[in-house]
Amino acid sequence: MQVSDYIVKKYGRTAFPRETMLEGGTDDMSISDLIAVIIGKGSRYESVFAISERIIRDYGSKTIAEIKDPAKIDQMLKIGLVNSCKLVAAFELGRRFYSPSVKRKTLIRGPEDIYGHTKEMSGFIKEVFRGLYLNTKSMIIHDENISVGHLSGTLVHPREVFKTAIDCSANSIIVVHNHPSGEAQPSKNDDEITKMLKETGEILQIPLVDHVIIAESGYYSYNKEGRL
Repeated sequence: MQVSDYIVKKYGRTAFPRETMLEGGTDDMSISDLIAVIIGKGSRYESVFAISERIIRDYGSKTIAEIKDPAKIDQMLKIGLVNSCKLVAAFELGRRFYSPSVKRKTLIRGPEDIYGHTKEMSGFIKEVFRGLYLNTKSMIIHDENISVGHLSGTLVHPREVFKTAIDCSANSIIVVHNHPSGEAQPSKNDDEITKMLKETGEILQIPLVDHVIIAESGYYSYNKEGRL
């Protein structure tokens, strides 16, 4: 039996993760598959799949993603500095692309300012749910992507939204998400999420100022439409 046949039998996939991506894209690839693509090849003692699955099993993708020191990654995973640098770079790219930082405190006076701050979301092919956290002067002190979903929708829970608000001592919050379909009109699910976040904000005394939907056609503001 060839080595590649053994890996297919053991792991139920092609011996080369790049081929999996080339043949069918990333939708059906697991996190360990994606890590295998980044690492590229295994060592003398482990296949690339064994390495990637060991990383997820022993440390979890979130823990690894939060470490920015390649030497520390290598110390933990024993995958070499080159591969450690690849992992750190890949996770950092993801952070910078999906988690925009606030270089200066942006004043939010209304939905036009919200749209101006987030309009790049109209081009996203996946649905992204984003939180803007404001101080007492209605200036953004924290900007975070809360969840990233598929075209069918994204799961949002008040716990994730308001935990960050408490952590950064926000006075109020705004939530924004995009519609990859191109139409900004809210769905029934959008209405339910807005109602749930509004009620949670009232209990915690961290009010939901607005929920804005971004799309190629423009934007929809629950506040502007008198629905908050």
